[in-house]
Amino acid sequence: MATIKDIALKAGVSIATVSRVLNHDESLNAQEETKQRIFEIAEELEYEVRTQKKRKRKLKVGVFYSYSPEEELQDPYYLCIRLAIEKKLEKEGYIKQNVNLDDKPETLNGLDGIICTGTFTNRMIDQINAWECPIVFIDADPNPKKYDSIVVDFNQAVEEIIAYLVECGHTKIGMIGCRAEYKDGNEIVDARMQCFQNSLMKRGLYKSEYTKFGDYYAKYGYELLKELHKEGNMPTALFVANDSMAAGSYRAAYELGLSIPDDISIVGFNDIPTAKYMVPPLTTERLYMEFMGEYAVKLLEERIVFGREICVRVTIPTKLYVRDSVKNLK
Repeated sequence: MATIKDIALKAGVSIATVSRVLNHDESLNAQEETKQRIFEIAEELEYEVRTQKKRKRKLKVGVFYSYSPEEELQDPYYLCIRLAIEKKLEKEGYIKQNVNLDDKPETLNGLDGIICTGTFTNRMIDQINAWECPIVFIDADPNPKKYDSIVVDFNQAVEEIIAYLVECGHTKIGMIGCRAEYKDGNEIVDARMQCFQNSLMKRGLYKSEYTKFGDYYAKYGYELLKELHKEGNMPTALFVANDSMAAGSYRAAYELGLSIPDDISIVGFNDIPTAKYMVPPLTTERLYMEFMGEYAVKLLEERIVFGREICVRVTIPTKLYVRDSVKNLK
């Protein structure tokens, strides 16, 4: 590959002169013939002008997780998102700083923006509002006019699950969902519950006695399946709010002497890495957790680096992965 030195030797001028000519330095005092000769030699030698890369601004990004490390281990969904965020920040060379809910705005002045992940009560949103910097929410959309957000299309996801179960001949369909109390006393209701009810009601199949609520942990999937069995309200198919709870339901079915899928069909949600290794492998709705974490960093870049002013709400579709935990009754 030709260099500036090669051009300088052939043109009989200095390397500095060649560099200034090729970079169109108008302050250079050189004859037009010399400039023309340099361009002709450069073309003859197929020299490519190397453009200097702009130095990328090193952002300082805050990350706030509404859940504790212990809660994260109970539900790998948020673990996958967190790891994706941190991997993307590291790849881009950005500085990460953990943020706490009680941090004062003045202590966050050095941050370019913040990524918030988890579930949020109104009181928590009020505290976050005081931070006054670009913020991206993952799995929440508290104010679409003020914040960017990345959310899951629950309507599409739940409808896909119910349609699949009905196609397999199931009419007695239940759900183990989430209805828990947050630390400040506010209730967290599973957004999928309303989607589940609507999907079954339009088919004339909804029965409240097939529905149970607990927290997003395996032990509640375990306890609530046992409750359904004890009450004599066992559906033939059960939609469980996440794969961790589904694992708990698997354990309960085993202890009750129930076979999956012959006695009870189970569909999970999230498609955590271990889902395909359960016995039998779990049919579940895949959420693109890694993409959600990575894209949150991109949205923050757009606001900070490129100055985008209009808020964006990104709705991520899901995909049903059919394995062996659902029986076809037809």
